[in-house]
Amino acid sequence: MNKSELIEAIAASADIPKAAATRALDAMIDSVSDSLKKGDSVALVGFGTFSVKERAARTGRNPQTGKPIDISAAKVPSFKAGKALKDAVN
Repeated sequence: MNKSELIEAIAASADIPKAAATRALDAMIDSVSDSLKKGDSVALVGFGTFSVKERAARTGRNPQTGKPIDISAAKVPSFKAGKALKDAVN
């Protein structure tokens, strides 16, 4: 499912126009992104938790040349599925 299909599903499920569903989805994505930028986590009970994790610096290899390269530390977004979502999938 891509973003436009998700918007159609939201509009049909909530009985709202696609434009309103688009604004709602964009607002949700922006809110989660802003919260993660601040270093906060976003917990949606029954769905899952979005958080930021620290990835340590490490040494990798260039696949073309085989030479070692330094990969810097980074913050990466993470998602942990909640119990209800896991149960729905299984």
